[in-house]
Amino acid sequence: MIGRRWFVPWFWLAPALLLTGIFLLYPTVDTVRQSFLKEDSNGFIGLNLDNYRFIIDNPQPLVADTHSALLNNLMWLTVFTAITVVLGLVIAVLASRVRYEAVAKSAIFIPMAISFVAASVIWRFMYEFNPDIGTVNAVLTEAGGNATRWLQDTGAPQTPFTDAGPNTLPNPLQINNFALVFVGVWMWTGFAMVVLSAGLKGISTEILEAARVDGANEWQIFWRIIIPNLSPTIVVVATTLVIQALKKFDLVWVMTAGRFETDVVATQFYKEAFLFGNPRLGAAMAVVLLLWVLPIMVISIRRFQFQEETR
Repeated sequence: MIGRRWFVPWFWLAPALLLTGIFLLYPTVDTVRQSFLKEDSNGFIGLNLDNYRFIIDNPQPLVADTHSALLNNLMWLTVFTAITVVLGLVIAVLASRVRYEAVAKSAIFIPMAISFVAASVIWRFMYEFNPDIGTVNAVLTEAGGNATRWLQDTGAPQTPFTDAGPNTLPNPLQINNFALVFVGVWMWTGFAMVVLSAGLKGISTEILEAARVDGANEWQIFWRIIIPNLSPTIVVVATTLVIQALKKFDLVWVMTAGRFETDVVATQFYKEAFLFGNPRLGAAMAVVLLLWVLPIMVISIRRFQFQEETR
């Protein structure tokens, strides 16, 4: 009887599998195929790596600065993730010690309720150079400072990457990149705080009280009890943020459209595919982004499986 009904689970899974194949698997495979096309070819003729060489060689930095996009993504991956995790953890720990914990957490989480496009538009006005419009420059000028073009200023500390020369790399540590990252941190800190706060609630109060009785101060409790017990949750939050940083598109596109050396891989492949008329190069950039995200997703899934097995 059971053998006759082997098809029943597949019958119920079929609609989901069909939609996944049409809207996820097929576009992925076709994007990989297009990334190997030649400029004068519409059909697949083998493993042509010219499009990937274009990304590495970066022959037209004034038109499509692929090196800048890759380094900006790396900057988002490290700076955005680190700051958001640290702020989320600090706020989660501090909020758990006050009576108005729910109110404080709600205030921090509010940006997550706003769409990313709407938040980007809001911060475009916040960063406006004219102090009569831009809140940030209004506060800055009232404090005696000078108005700054936050989204256009590419000023960065001089490093070996910024020395003049044909083979040098662009410097992602620009004022406008940090301004964009700040908006991302503002939006995602609430998510990190909520998840880490849930993990913090799972730590036994008996362990904390025992540590205090043994003479441990709050700093020692934080580093030797809270952090080790929260490490699985921190990894989950960091993995989620890394994937978001690698896929970042909407915020950058709405606020700068990738101008002023703020392009990331997602905005670069959109430009190549839909604005510059180079779908094969855009597909290659999309595949590069996929290759960045895929290992992180695999590691995350394996970690979830390991945690489920050890419970």
